[in-house]
Amino acid sequence: MQISFFNRTNADMHVYEQDFLTIMEKTLDTLQLSQDQIISVTFVRSREIHVLNRDYRGIDRPTDVISFAIQDDLEEFELVEECKDLGDLFININYAKRQAIAYGHSLRREMCFLFLHGLLHCLGYDHQTKQQEEEMFGLQNQILDPLVPRQVRDDTSKGENE
Repeated sequence: MQISFFNRTNADMHVYEQDFLTIMEKTLDTLQLSQDQIISVTFVRSREIHVLNRDYRGIDRPTDVISFAIQDDLEEFELVEECKDLGDLFININYAKRQAIAYGHSLRREMCFLFLHGLLHCLGYDHQTKQQEEEMFGLQNQILDPLVPRQVRDDTSKGENE
């Protein structure tokens, strides 16, 4: 299991590396997948993710996380067992901070949620239908709640050096 981290912000994002590794390990265990997987995570700000969202998804606005999966869906992922590279995630730290405040939980919880959400997309999960949403969101809660509980916001400045 390997996560390559890239930081295109001036904030200290190293504080999330161990959390993300733990989440990835638990996710792969939960889904009974090989631990021999690779993913990259790039921390960006709203301006950069806006460009990515516009250029690659045709949506002309910023968003919280974008996943570029190597495989497009779960069935395709399961068929290509030798595929070790899951894809690339881009996490918008500006949105993460705003959403943590809006949802009343810690920035750590929000960053971990965004990572897990993107990871599940890279593993072929989606939320386009009600059934897909229930499955994906159920997995998110099952994996994340024991690791980073939903608590009252206590560290919204963690990783922020604006």
